[in-house]
Amino acid sequence: MKERTVRDWHRHCLLPDGTELQEHSIKTDRNIVIGEFCQIDYGLRGADVYVGESSKIREYVWANGDARIGNWCEIGNDVIAKEDAYIGEGVKINGKLQVAGALDIGEKVEIKGGFEAKGAIAIRNPMPVFMFIIIYLMTLLHIESEKELDRIIDDLFSEDDGKPEIQLMIPARSKLNMKLFAVPSTMKIGKGCRLHGNIRAGSIEVQENTVVFGSLRAKNQIRVVSGVTIHGNVESGTTVYVRKGAHILGDVKAKSIVLHEDAKIDGTIEAPHGLRIERGDKP
Repeated sequence: MKERTVRDWHRHCLLPDGTELQEHSIKTDRNIVIGEFCQIDYGLRGADVYVGESSKIREYVWANGDARIGNWCEIGNDVIAKEDAYIGEGVKINGKLQVAGALDIGEKVEIKGGFEAKGAIAIRNPMPVFMFIIIYLMTLLHIESEKELDRIIDDLFSEDDGKPEIQLMIPARSKLNMKLFAVPSTMKIGKGCRLHGNIRAGSIEVQENTVVFGSLRAKNQIRVVSGVTIHGNVESGTTVYVRKGAHILGDVKAKSIVLHEDAKIDGTIEAPHGLRIERGDKP
């Protein structure tokens, strides 16, 4: 597996429609994919949950399907899998491990609260989580090449319709705590999400009817559209697009700002390279 490919396909952050980032948990009805070396001070609750190597989850992991925890991860509380679980080498679980199906477990695993598995138990080192996720995504998207996988993941961050449904993805080396949600590159937030915390990314797109209780800051462009409410400031190193029906309760600061006449900004506007007002039905 080429290192370039591993880095490329997982450089984006995607929060699918209906994601909830609450006080103690991230919740979605889709699968959750966490990259390597992440530090997340929340619990994770989704369909299948995959945690990349050397990541630290401060709270619990709850999978309504399979849970797959990569080598040398640390989980601050329970790991619960309603189907099968795969626990890599050197994993530390500070709560209990409860598995409704089969359990594959690596060497040097520490489980403080004990474990229960109703299916077969195998002591072996499962496939590294990153390799498994790449194979999983290629199967999900019905493709055969890693290069095609890179292209499809990139297309998810375009403005075109008809894109394949993908899961909640948080890229490697991201940090999430009660005050900050920081990712190293692109973030796309789906429709109808409710997020608490200040978001930092390379660029940010927020889709319809999402509410963010915090600020947005990006090195590149930020887009917010109809029905989006931001309870904080918005700051971009390039351009902020505030589309029709969006509402920003704080200040907006960028080199340039594109503002629809039917959008609302409660705070001050700073745009040294210009402010353009849009009219009509442009979304």
